[in-house]
Parts: sequence; structure tokens; C-alpha cells
Amino acid sequence: MLTSGIKLKNFKIKKKINLFKVKKNLKILFDEKNYILESLKKKYRNSYSKKFINNYNKYKNFRVIGMGGSTLGTQTIYEFFKDKIKKNFHFIDNLSTKKIMIKNSQVVNLIVSKSGNTIETIVNSNVYIKKGNKNIFITENKNNYLFQLASKLKSEVIHHNNYIGGRYSVLSEVGMLPADLMGLKTRNFRQLNSLIKKKAFINSLIISVASTLYYLKNKKNNSIIINYDEKSENLFKWYQQLVAESLGKKSKGLLPIVSNMPKDNHSVMQLYLDGFKNNFFTLFHSHEIKSEKINNSNILSSQKFLKGKNVSDIMYAQKIATEKVFLKKKIPFRSFEIKKRNEKTLGELFCFFILETILLGKSLKVNPYDQPSVELIKKETKKILI
Repeated sequence: MLTSGIKLKNFKIKKKINLFKVKKNLKILFDEKNYILESLKKKYRNSYSKKFINNYNKYKNFRVIGMGGSTLGTQTIYEFFKDKIKKNFHFIDNLSTKKIMIKNSQVVNLIVSKSGNTIETIVNSNVYIKKGNKNIFITENKNNYLFQLASKLKSEVIHHNNYIGGRYSVLSEVGMLPADLMGLKTRNFRQLNSLIKKKAFINSLIISVASTLYYLKNKKNNSIIINYDEKSENLFKWYQQLVAESLGKKSKGLLPIVSNMPKDNHSVMQLYLDGFKNNFFTLFHSHEIKSEKINNSNILSSQKFLKGKNVSDIMYAQKIATEKVFLKKKIPFRSFEIKKRNEKTLGELFCFFILETILLGKSLKVNPYDQPSVELIKKETKKILI
């Protein structure tokens, strides 16, 4: 078990993987002052109060406007717990020529951008913010566009920590303020304090990083997620940005590809099994207690093995079958199984993937915190529009 809520069947250890190098980098990481890691700990203090949240309890509809890490963490949280959240969250996370309408006029806009100058967020703010709207801005306390707009609209501004980039910000105000508005137990998300004391967690982290480095050294550059949990699709969109943007530098990195199952069994699985061999895999599944049952009266005798099963049973069987075929074909994989769907479990997953990504960056000798080439496109776009 990785934790009480997560079972991890890790990559099979290769004799040539370098555990010592990863252990050394992990010690350096824990010894240095790191604002991202601070946001994963219980002692992190949000720059908003409980009273602030209570002021918005009466509202049922929220619109989150942002790009990339400014929204992906919140989308992950909302999707992961949607069955128990009683409020509606709508996400404007891309440019579209068609406006997305919300029937209820009482909508609170939550506009998120660290820099406050993200062009897509500026455009969407202009499209969606109307006179009389309630607006909350999360941005740096600087003289940026969104800070100025908030001042003009006399809207609330919540401080975005200057030292925490968007893709690492899910357990800071960026993800926790919306989670508080959803009515979730936000204190339970921050689990780093207890996790670093757990030998199983640390050992699993070290093995995962060392194995990934081994695969990269042997030209396996595609990290493919085989996801069997429909409530975790956004988790792996968040993971995809985290890994690609943090590690894709100096002609290094790995390509995170997300396949949602069992749909992709009928498209790309053949390629994964018998195509090129530069892939390694992460399987992910959560067994749902509440799941649609199969109507036994409509089952024909040729498929009687389906009787008494529910949809979750079928997906779990497919996941186990995939693992068995991967083993036969000697395809490298690890497998996560979610045992408890709660804030603590999702917080542990966030911590694991963030630590894993930073450690990979340090081991590959790239800066996991910046994205210099993306900034070039932003600059060129502005030149064209001026």
C-alpha cells in the first residue's frame, strides 16, 4: 500500500536503476526552502479567511476563468468529488468563438492567473464579466492587468503566492479557495507532513523516479496513463501539464499521454501492445461501490458470466486483464488502485505526482519550475496583435 487510501503496484525494479541518486536529490529537496512543498503541508496558511468563504455560501453557481494550472487542479477536485458537491462549477479554460451560457443569473466569477496578464484569461474575463457580477480575482499583488481590473470593478483580490507556479498551485489558494466554496474539507488535502514519515510512500516515490529515469535512458520517452476512473480524467490532464511543462527542456523530458478506458481499448491499445516499444505505463482505477448494475433479465445465455455484475466490476476485470497481458509481453507498468475517495487520498496523489516531477527535473538537470519556450509564443502573439 502506498497509503491507507491508495494501493500502488510499482514498476518492477531493474538491477541497473540508480536509487542512490534519487535518494540524494530527495534529501536536497527536503532540506532546501521550497514554497511549493510548503503549500503541501498543513501549516500553510491561506490568504483568505473562513468568514470570506461564508460570504459566498448562498451562491450555487460559480464560473472559474483561467488557463492551464490556474484551473486544472480545481477541475480535478470538482470532478473527483462531484457526487457530493452541491454547487455547480463551470470552467472557462480555453478560447471559444461561442459563449457558454449559464441559465442562473446569480453567478460568482472566479478569475485566476498568477501573472495577471494571461491573454486568454483577459479575453474571457472581458466576454463573461458583466455589470453587477460578483467577482473574485486570484493573482499576484502586482500592478498587472487583472489586479487593475479588480480595482476598477471593486472586486475581491486573493493573493496568488509569487513563488508557486500555476501547475504546482493546486494546494495553495488557487485550488483550496474553490474547494472551500465547494464545501470540502480542505485541511485534509495537505498531507506532506505525514507522508514524508511513511517508509512505504518514500520508497515507492524513489522507485518510481529511478525507474522512469532508467526508461528514459533506454529511449522509452512516452509515459502513458491507462485510466479506468471516469472521475479522474481531469486529474491526468493536470498531470499531463505538470510533467510536460516541467520536464520538457534542453531536448529532454517525457511525453505524457492519457488514454481513458475502456474506450481506448478499441482504438490505440493495439498500438500500445504490438507497436513501437518506447512506452511505459501507469494504470489507474477506483472501484466504485455505487455503480450501475447490469439488467440480468436481458442477458442471453452466451454472456451469462455478466449476470450479477455492475459496470465497475467489468472495468476492474478489464484493468486486471490488461496487467496480465502487459506482464506476458514484458511491457513496463505500475498500477494505482484507489481504495478511499476522499480529500486525504486526492491530496496524497497530488503530493506524490508533484514530488515525483520535481525529483525527475533535478535528476535530469532541468529547471522543473519554469517554461521559457512557451513564453516565446506569448511574446510573438502579442507582437502580431499590436
